[in-house]
Amino acid sequence: MTDAAATALVWFRNDLRLDDNPALRAALDAGYVPIPIYIHAPDEHGDWRPGAASDAWRHRSLDALDLDLSARGSRLRRFVGPSLPTLQSLLLATDAEAVFWNRRYEPAIEKRDTRIKQALRRQGVRADSYNGALLFEPWQLATRQGEPYRVFTPYWRAALASWQQAPNWDAPKQLPSTDRGPDGVPLAALKLAPALDWDRGFWEHWTPGEAGARAALETFIDGAMNGYAEQRDRPDRVGTSRLSPHLHFGEIAPWRAVAALQAQRTAARAGDIDAAIRELGWREFAHHLLHHFPHTPERNFNPRFDDFDWARTVAPRLQAWQQGRSGVPIVDAGMRELWHTGWMHNRVRMIVASYLTKHLRYHWRHGARWFWDTLVDADLANNTLGWQWVAGTGADAAPYFRVFNPVTQAEKFDPDGRYIARWVPELAALPTPLRFAPWRDPDALRRAAPDYPRKPLVDLAAGRDAALNAYRERGGGESR
Repeated sequence: MTDAAATALVWFRNDLRLDDNPALRAALDAGYVPIPIYIHAPDEHGDWRPGAASDAWRHRSLDALDLDLSARGSRLRRFVGPSLPTLQSLLLATDAEAVFWNRRYEPAIEKRDTRIKQALRRQGVRADSYNGALLFEPWQLATRQGEPYRVFTPYWRAALASWQQAPNWDAPKQLPSTDRGPDGVPLAALKLAPALDWDRGFWEHWTPGEAGARAALETFIDGAMNGYAEQRDRPDRVGTSRLSPHLHFGEIAPWRAVAALQAQRTAARAGDIDAAIRELGWREFAHHLLHHFPHTPERNFNPRFDDFDWARTVAPRLQAWQQGRSGVPIVDAGMRELWHTGWMHNRVRMIVASYLTKHLRYHWRHGARWFWDTLVDADLANNTLGWQWVAGTGADAAPYFRVFNPVTQAEKFDPDGRYIARWVPELAALPTPLRFAPWRDPDALRRAAPDYPRKPLVDLAAGRDAALNAYRERGGGESR
């Protein structure tokens, strides 16, 4: 590069990839030499500073991105915020003319980015943002009355009717580079990696970064996609895509995933492909809701639950649920899978959430906060939608009076008890029927697993009845 070449900052955030990166492409198309930067500013996330599991993933994903850039002759420069002063300083130091980034949709980040864009443009700096994360941005779809959707099915019907598949874009094999400006700080200075390696088990299951995302998609297409519509609810099988953390961190574009799925379409596979794309639709719907109802990470979507009689939180009980010591095997299996891998099967997420919000009758925020800190795919939009859906307080929610029975759920979706045996191995010696409800034979439970809880935190029938009574006392009816 010559000293006269114009430069632009490309600000990476939750778009940690090179292919299908609209901000990077815009800089290149405009003739700029891109200066890839990352700014660590967790305090700018408001009440939802990224959790520990997310930080651990981000550490490895940023490292992978830097290696990918280096292979193309560029590099990632890392800085510690605040974001706006850091950008302004870098613009001066590099003599850059523009800043390009891909949008995020969390309420605090949306507000921050708006302020940053306005401030930079007032200074005469080109500041442009792009959609690098969604098939449909939150404001693109509306009802005939111009209102946001509150129910998934009509939302998805409208999405399918207006669908325009975005073309894939492969980043150049070589990127122009420059030495202008500061080098930034080492990755370790961001303090994302845990001081103790409690995340060691994660990396037996995950490979953060763009290459890992591509590999996960290929593995899904070659394997779990076949029979996905029927198998995705089975935690005892590898029946899901496991793309959620890669999508959250922007290591793969959703439209590339859709294109790869559609390329496999045959009459025999159509149902599975449609089911997989529909799950991406729920991700879209979650972002639609978060944008239009930014209060929902903290408050009920349905205000009728604002005076609901949630039970007083008893710390040892909440901790037992968190630690996989509830005495309900399918719940404990899910919570232990979460702690060991940073992830939990979606069907089991619903079961453990129902147990917390219905049987224990604890406010859904307790669960949302725990998931936020422990999930590698912790996403504010999806986390909020999921917890409010199960709790019955959200948009298009399951009615509050729908209480998952964790025993029958386990019998249906883990019929051989293999998932339970894997994550609660002390119960593996029990006959299969007892793995679902070991308290039914106290002597067998004591012999096989003397340290496992003798009974659930709350009797399942009593917990269900108490939840329904609390609902009726608040004048309960259909919650949507």
